[in-house]
Amino acid sequence: MAKGIKSKALKQGYDIEIYSSNNLKKQELTNLSKALKSKIDGLIISPINSSTAVTILKLSKLSNVPVIISDIGTDAGEYVSFVSSNNKEGAYQIGKVLAKNMKLRGWDKKGTVGIIAIPQKRANGKARTDGFMKAMNESNIKSAGLFQQQNFSYLETYNYSIELIKNNPELKAIWLQGSNRYKGALDAIKKSNKEGKIFLICFDSEPEFLDMIPDGSLLGSAMQQPYLMGVKSVELLDKHIKGFTVEKNFKLNILAISQKNIQENIPTINRNVLGLEE
Repeated sequence: MAKGIKSKALKQGYDIEIYSSNNLKKQELTNLSKALKSKIDGLIISPINSSTAVTILKLSKLSNVPVIISDIGTDAGEYVSFVSSNNKEGAYQIGKVLAKNMKLRGWDKKGTVGIIAIPQKRANGKARTDGFMKAMNESNIKSAGLFQQQNFSYLETYNYSIELIKNNPELKAIWLQGSNRYKGALDAIKKSNKEGKIFLICFDSEPEFLDMIPDGSLLGSAMQQPYLMGVKSVELLDKHIKGFTVEKNFKLNILAISQKNIQENIPTINRNVLGLEE
């Protein structure tokens, strides 16, 4: 997302500063304070969660700074536009991919699915869970439980995966609602001698997925288009600054990628998902 924002902002003639809060609320407020003190013309935020967004919007309004929200929504507050992914539909579609493959192996009757989720306080996290469970319910596939990530570490993902495998003898799949800690889940599956017996599916993408999905080590992933989200956020902010009316909500599709369709989508994945500019 940052790549998309930076690329488009520079083309539009803006100076830009990018801050990372590293999932820390205190750092998020420090970053906001720095940004507002630098007399910015506009702000694009992807907040830690939907509740911290409320504070950001409140303080930005006091400074008369227009805000575009990208990806993670807000519980309240005023903003120019919200650029998001269709998390519920994307999760539903990747859930259907999983259900189909479980059925092909005869795992749909007794097999269960465990979820390692992003915080459900986030609007996008709740939407992902709702969409995915809709697909599971339609196929009568039961949940083995849900763990919410807190520090997003390798060890946390590994331990949650081990616990899901240990406590659920019929576990046939783990859905990781993110992408960058996929090794934690795969290592837990290997450690438990469950390779080839438990599917792993993800949300979002890493460059390695372009090889992992075709070779079957990863069943598939629901890929947002963060680079495109960043580009669109700048476009909307620029229009607002220039006095034009912009859409209040702008939603992008999520790509449900599996072995079946990855080759045809590689150009889109490279640019809009991974931000590999030509």
